[in-house]
Amino acid sequence: MKRKLVLLLMLLLVLSLALTSCGSPAPVKEDAEAGAEGEAEATQINKDDYFITVATGPTSGLYYPIGGAFSSVIKNKLGYKSSAQSTGASVENINLIMEGKADMAITMADAIAQAYDGTGAFEGKQPMKNLRAMMGLYPNYVQIVTTDKTGIKKFEDLKGKRVGIGAPNSGVELNARMMYEAHGMTYEDSKVDYLNYGEAIDQMKNGLIDAAFVTSGIPNATVMELGVTNKIVIVPVEGEGADRLIEKYPFFVKEVIPKETYNTDADANTVTVRNIMIVREELPEEVVYDLTKGIYENIGDIKASHNTADKHISLENSQIGVSIPFHPGAEKYFREMGIIK
Repeated sequence: MKRKLVLLLMLLLVLSLALTSCGSPAPVKEDAEAGAEGEAEATQINKDDYFITVATGPTSGLYYPIGGAFSSVIKNKLGYKSSAQSTGASVENINLIMEGKADMAITMADAIAQAYDGTGAFEGKQPMKNLRAMMGLYPNYVQIVTTDKTGIKKFEDLKGKRVGIGAPNSGVELNARMMYEAHGMTYEDSKVDYLNYGEAIDQMKNGLIDAAFVTSGIPNATVMELGVTNKIVIVPVEGEGADRLIEKYPFFVKEVIPKETYNTDADANTVTVRNIMIVREELPEEVVYDLTKGIYENIGDIKASHNTADKHISLENSQIGVSIPFHPGAEKYFREMGIIK
């Protein structure tokens, strides 16, 4: 009898231990679930806390409509507050980003490289090593625009001529400065005027300017307007001048402006430099990730803003011309999509 009682007690003890061990994981599972929920809550974005300012360029160029399309997607499709700001373009945009007065900005790769290294237009300034890229956009064509009335056919013909070189320290003016340097010339060889290209083209219509530097996508609406009343000539960038330019500034790439673009007599050799969307480093990773993802998921709206955007802005082209680090939020999205390995 005693032996049966002992066996019964032992059996009860074994069952008790088994039940306890089977039940113990439940609280752990609840803790894990709670942790996951807490993590999800931590990455929730309160979009009302963010007003995304997109710095663009003059209303006469491509930066403004394309930047406006970005702002529209951010506001109307992604649910943030946003606006597009007309600016003097690349150099001003970089400064706006660094000063925290803009959150996203379109800039040319050459201006970004100079700002990042503290050279060129940013000589003497602290290198801006906290600049961050969001995505590559589209190529800007260097277009030296004149008419058949001026007799200007090659770069050296700009000597003694009245030339609009862009607003001071703008991306256009940076390009003009490099072009003169590559051709063994300086601004002193011409009668230069620091006008943005919209103003310069207007002056050309009135016979007050002989040529103007226009750095933008093609076709440029302002240049096309000039062609309504004038026969346009695009001064080529080619030969030794182009070679010296690319040797010193490798972000330039040789390209051709087809004669159909502005109804010119011949195709024009030139160079291009890529446009990049940069973003304020201080924006949280989850916000930049959300913006990057949302923009590419609504890329049709961006492409509809201009045929240059339609042709070039895509996920596949997002890395072209980018020479500075990506923002962690953008990099996370590109890794998810397999663009960055």
